[in-house]
Amino acid sequence: MAGERATPLLKDELDIVIPTIRNLDFLEMWRPFFQPYHLIIVQDGDPSKTIKVPEGFDYELYNRNDINRILGPKASCISFKDSACRCFGYMVSKKKYIYTIDDDCFVAKDPSGKDINALEQHIKNLLSPSTPHFFNTLYDPYREGTDFVRGYPFSLRGGEPTAVSHGLWLNIPDYDAPTQLVKPRERNTRYVDLVMTIPKGTLFPMCGMNLAFNRDLIGPAMYFGLMGDGQPIGRYDDMWAGWCTKVICDHLNLGIKTGLPYIWHSKASNPFVNLKKEYKGIYWQEEIIPFFKSVTLPKECITVQDCYLELSKQVKAKLSSIDPYFTKLADAMVTWIEAWDELNPSGDASTKLANGAAK
Repeated sequence: MAGERATPLLKDELDIVIPTIRNLDFLEMWRPFFQPYHLIIVQDGDPSKTIKVPEGFDYELYNRNDINRILGPKASCISFKDSACRCFGYMVSKKKYIYTIDDDCFVAKDPSGKDINALEQHIKNLLSPSTPHFFNTLYDPYREGTDFVRGYPFSLRGGEPTAVSHGLWLNIPDYDAPTQLVKPRERNTRYVDLVMTIPKGTLFPMCGMNLAFNRDLIGPAMYFGLMGDGQPIGRYDDMWAGWCTKVICDHLNLGIKTGLPYIWHSKASNPFVNLKKEYKGIYWQEEIIPFFKSVTLPKECITVQDCYLELSKQVKAKLSSIDPYFTKLADAMVTWIEAWDELNPSGDASTKLANGAAK
């Protein structure tokens, strides 16, 4: 658009976190957009397996042995054999912003056929305010070519800082297993050119495969829980983080945007395998979501860590009756914060972690 200001690259302020069990050939398609950035690759599964990364990328690669060495006993809070392991990358990063993407996600095209620079749009979202307190019917009023509509209070037009940018997907939608089973051939071909702030008090299902956030504002809440190997549930890692994050953002007056950018999701996971991972969550979410809708955090909680530790207490008190898993999860939430604070001492954001295989 003519006159539109250039988006800052933030190449020294943003890390890209990728969980994987396979060679990262998908990065070739992303090279024009990702090559200026530092990658943090979290290898799931067998740590003896060699993961190949295309030449020319600046990256660190951590496997389970690295996680155990760096966190010691606290490594128990990091999931194994589940993409939830990605949150270890959030913990070891020292950058202000994080973008995380799955390795089956590729560059999408806009309706004109142009490649979409998803990272650029996430940066735009994160660098502009959100409007959680009052809905603007033209969606994001800070986008080029739009503004606040008549009747929007002037006192609220300054907005709130944006903590999270939640992107969407073309081709394979992010469906649960029952929906996959009844709509096996459904594809999302609808490109909707909008960004909107999720209103205060409204929960949403956060997907981790095309997600960016301001680590300084909300990082400690981006814990993807205990999932996968040894746990009774999987595929709820990003949603758990999303529910926790939304409650904390609402309390701290931070915003979450959803909509653009789109990526191309190329691989539908097996619905029968997914159902085995999800089936307890499908039942549990009918009690989990009312819990999060009713959560209140005391005014004394003024940091993300304060909020998250208070949330862990309420999880243990109110959800443990559903299943003993929630007692274990609440304890892991505390361990996560302890590990986060150990690796990220207050005021020491520039400290570089010497562990891991820096490339």
